Amino acid sequence: MKTKLSTYEIETALANHFNCFTNIVVPNVKWGMNIHECDLLVLTKRDFLIEVEIKRLKSDLLHDLKKEHKHQDNRIRKFYFAITKNLLPHINVIPERAGILIVRKNESNGYISVSKIRESKVLSKYKCTNEERIKLARLGACRIWSLKKKIIKLRKEKEKWQRAMKN
Repeated sequence: MKTKLSTYEIETALANHFNCFTNIVVPNVKWGMNIHECDLLVLTKRDFLIEVEIKRLKSDLLHDLKKEHKHQDNRIRKFYFAITKNLLPHINVIPERAGILIVRKNESNGYISVSKIRESKVLSKYKCTNEERIKLARLGACRIWSLKKKIIKLRKEKEKWQRAMKN
């Protein structure tokens, strides 16, 4: 039985692909950078921004193409769509300026891979300022604390469920 990739699995695979040990990789940037909503924003060690839009469903892909901002910002150097293999037949709707990354899960061992099937055009030569670099790093650090809160909540729910099962 094939399992669908979760957004968290895709984000984690992309963080590995963009080397989160070298670059700052932050999911769900919605505020703080004065930019449109970005599923994943990467700040390279050379201070360039890369945006990655994650798509798992055809309807979501088509809806995204109608967004007013069109994923354009003068600070974004490269822009990619990261898609699951079910969207391969629909890559013709993805703008030519955008790169395409395919995210696949190996069903036998669970390994998730990311392959570049089209390179992004270079859209900007803008380099982030030190202030922008710090802002993005701060947003990334904030994600840790919100995730830890979720873990605590899930552990409490699990303990509650386990106590109920014993009774």
